[in-house]
Amino acid sequence: MGSASRVAIVGVGEVGGAVAYNLTLNSVASELLLVDLDLDVRNAQIEDLCDVSYSTNSSTRVRPATYHEAAQCDLVVITAASKHLLGQTTIDYTSRNTSMIREVMEAMKPFRADTVLLIVANPVDLLTSLAKEMSGLPSSQVIGTGTALDTYRLRGMVASRALVSPSAVDAFVVGRHGEDQVVVWSAATIGAVPIDDVKMLSAIDLSRIELICKHRSNHIILGKGSASFGIASVAANLCCSVILDKNEMYPLANRYWEEGDLAFSSPGDEPRRECCGEGIRGVVESQC
Repeated sequence: MGSASRVAIVGVGEVGGAVAYNLTLNSVASELLLVDLDLDVRNAQIEDLCDVSYSTNSSTRVRPATYHEAAQCDLVVITAASKHLLGQTTIDYTSRNTSMIREVMEAMKPFRADTVLLIVANPVDLLTSLAKEMSGLPSSQVIGTGTALDTYRLRGMVASRALVSPSAVDAFVVGRHGEDQVVVWSAATIGAVPIDDVKMLSAIDLSRIELICKHRSNHIILGKGSASFGIASVAANLCCSVILDKNEMYPLANRYWEEGDLAFSSPGDEPRRECCGEGIRGVVESQC
């Protein structure tokens, strides 16, 4: 893919709007198509994003689109989902969002053969598997944000305590996004030094960092009602990796191996997927 690519965002509420803002600001694609059942929200987002284009001289054209038009784009970002309300059971939340994704996928079919789907809606692992099954696209072209945001959080927290840049920290969160995530401490390094050998961290409780990272989203939601900027930034980074064919590595939700019925950011031998213009190009093995 290249700069002439078209990206569609399905669901342009807080998260979808933030993704659109990132993509417009950085002129990631030549055309950005917005889809939402609430036409007033969609049209307002388009007008707002057009103002971004005018003020930043962005080369991205933002316009409304139908579900069928979205399915013919190079990349489709699916953020459509209900909010996880305080007190709402996980079963109820999962049921509602599963139904929403089913409706979205049915409305978009058939997909262009080389379209890449990026699932941002939660529970991302389950919805990525569902999107793969319903779209009929290869597993390499259906990816979820997985534990990418959790990984960035972890690196930032470790870096702040070690007094280094987050880019110096190589550590991954794998497994299922949310409270079941796992930190691969055995493979974590700071400046290529195993994290257990970094003296400045010897007095720091790494399990405490892991716990804070695990519950960070809930803390944000309690404070302001939703968590949108962080995940939107991660989604925009993934879009950039796909559109610009950057071959970057992320811990993503994906059924690359075609085994089992659930997509997740795998612990063990395959935590990192190489993201490029084709979607998932391959898996980088890591012995944990």
